[in-house]
Amino acid sequence: MEVLLENFEILLDEEGKPGYEIEYLSGVLTLSLGDKGTYVINKQPPNKQIWLSSPFSGPKRYDYSPKHDDWRYARDDTSMGDLLNREIGEVFGRDVNVGLDDITQYIADIA
Repeated sequence: MEVLLENFEILLDEEGKPGYEIEYLSGVLTLSLGDKGTYVINKQPPNKQIWLSSPFSGPKRYDYSPKHDDWRYARDDTSMGDLLNREIGEVFGRDVNVGLDDITQYIADIA
């Protein structure tokens, strides 16, 4: 979560758009993108999952996959990082990387 927070802060600083805000409180990360909507991402330590609510693709629950070293959505095996890179990139009109490429070092954060 700290990696996402840091990288979202950098992206928002680069964009400099009013109404775009990031907040991390009690394990819940909220990314407000003005009229584009709000992402809510939170840890679920008992389930060892991350829950994501997207204004574009809706709610999803992600499990850590050691095979992929990524958070994956069980229904279609998509990566949370890929989804966020794509959707937020569309909002910003450019390629973005939210920093979930090598997360083994951060996996203890959810446990």
